[in-house]
Amino acid sequence: MENINPKLQYILQLADTSFILSHRLAELCGIAPELEIDLALTNISLDLLGEARNLYQYAGEFDDQNRKEDEFVYFRDQSTYYNLLLTEQPNEGFDITITRQYLFDVFHCLFLTELQKSKDPQLAIIAKKSIKEASYHKRFSQNWMIRLGDGNAKSNRKIQTALNELWRFSNEMFIPSEHEKVLVLQGIAVDVQLLKSKWQQEIKSTLTTATLAMPEDKNTRQGGKEGLHSEHLGFMLAEMQHIQRSHPNCEW
Repeated sequence: MENINPKLQYILQLADTSFILSHRLAELCGIAPELEIDLALTNISLDLLGEARNLYQYAGEFDDQNRKEDEFVYFRDQSTYYNLLLTEQPNEGFDITITRQYLFDVFHCLFLTELQKSKDPQLAIIAKKSIKEASYHKRFSQNWMIRLGDGNAKSNRKIQTALNELWRFSNEMFIPSEHEKVLVLQGIAVDVQLLKSKWQQEIKSTLTTATLAMPEDKNTRQGGKEGLHSEHLGFMLAEMQHIQRSHPNCEW
């Protein structure tokens, strides 16, 4: 993990998380199960991209290398990305995509609600703008969790399997990194540890309605906030960064 300003790293952590999930959803453009779903996922992707851009632009104000948003995205290696591991997991099926989205959406809404209280005015503004979009994202993914869970035996089995598979990545959302702890004391960052019980309650309520079982917290995975990622992120970045790294500063 690179040694950088805690505030810059925190902003990049938030930006990277939204950006990587945005990119995952963008991969489904044109190949989602239905046209309506295709449009919805694309719009959610664009919302998350907009949030990420606002954060990357703000991050540039604290960067001693004077990097701009494109440089943060295209010229950092895997070890200097700080996104949550959950967001980089690949789209192996609509069941995985919607489960990944729902687990994150509930957290995202709770997080943005608290970030609006940050002593950092710009973070509070970004959170206030993003919460409106995040609320829609949650309604969309929650409705699909219920629809698939309470559908037929096959859809219930598939969504439960996806839930069991992705659950191990969910606990990372509530484990603060060292730079987060510093910023929490300054009133800048959100204390994510305080969000877990609310997140669990909301998740449990939805899963009950969807006739799904809440998985146990075991074999949890973390490290994304410290730049330790799964192999999936490396493949994503290699594909995404190829043009800019081959032809630096190219313009369309």
